Amino acid sequence: MPPVTPEGPAPKIDTSIPHNARIWNYWLGGKDNYPVDREMGEQIRSFFPEIVDNAVADRAFLVRTVTYLAAEEGIRQFLDIGTGLPTHNNTHEVAQTVAPDARVVYVDNDPLVLTHARALLTGTDQGSTDYADADLRDPDSILAAASATLDLSEPVALMLLGVVNFVADDDEVRSILDKLVGALAPGSFLVVSHPTDDLDRERAHQVAAAWNERGTPKLTIRTAAGITALFDGLELLEPGLVGVMFVTVVGLAVYVGPDIGATFRGLVPLLPEGSVFYTMGL
Repeated sequence: MPPVTPEGPAPKIDTSIPHNARIWNYWLGGKDNYPVDREMGEQIRSFFPEIVDNAVADRAFLVRTVTYLAAEEGIRQFLDIGTGLPTHNNTHEVAQTVAPDARVVYVDNDPLVLTHARALLTGTDQGSTDYADADLRDPDSILAAASATLDLSEPVALMLLGVVNFVADDDEVRSILDKLVGALAPGSFLVVSHPTDDLDRERAHQVAAAWNERGTPKLTIRTAAGITALFDGLELLEPGLVGVMFVTVVGLAVYVGPDIGATFRGLVPLLPEGSVFYTMGL
């Protein structure tokens, strides 16, 4: 199936307010950002210089996880929610390098991401790459849009990297996850990353305060225990919640190197055989 190009008028972009996707793009060395985003990015980096390493580590976690799922688990469908701006090693590029027939649907509701969706909607002739303009808080719309490209009766890797932390209410997160995970076929995977304050509570909340003062959407920091609690009903594979800087997926386990203070962690929860597996990085 050939790529689909977004149509309609160009969305309005507010360049006066820092935005998550553009700040993240700046930290990753991208060019799709504005002075207000770079200013915020530098403000945060001034008291938390490791933030760039964390952004790079989160992308590396995506690469390792998608590679593993495509190569070792035979996953051929990926639903990437909270895509962000295209950069190097996007989900479809990684998946289709391993499996040219892989199908990927990106979901985001950021107007700037929509304008750059053409860069995401490229891929192999054998596979398919599509984009849906939707919000994580509207899982029904996401699933309806995704089903145009993905066969939800077959296993899917649901990617939620750095997006759950923009939903502050735990009950709302659980409701969203119940609908999304509930729609997945047995043998599916859930991949998540989320910031935590366990390693450096003061600076983690300093980052959140600086971000929330001017940036959008608003950021929520959770403890590792609080994050794990969002996924009750999913059995975590050893060693559970760990830093994405040091996560390497091998088989169905996660092996971790020395912890030098990563603020993003990773975990692999597991449901009973024949159900949905779950991989998480924080």
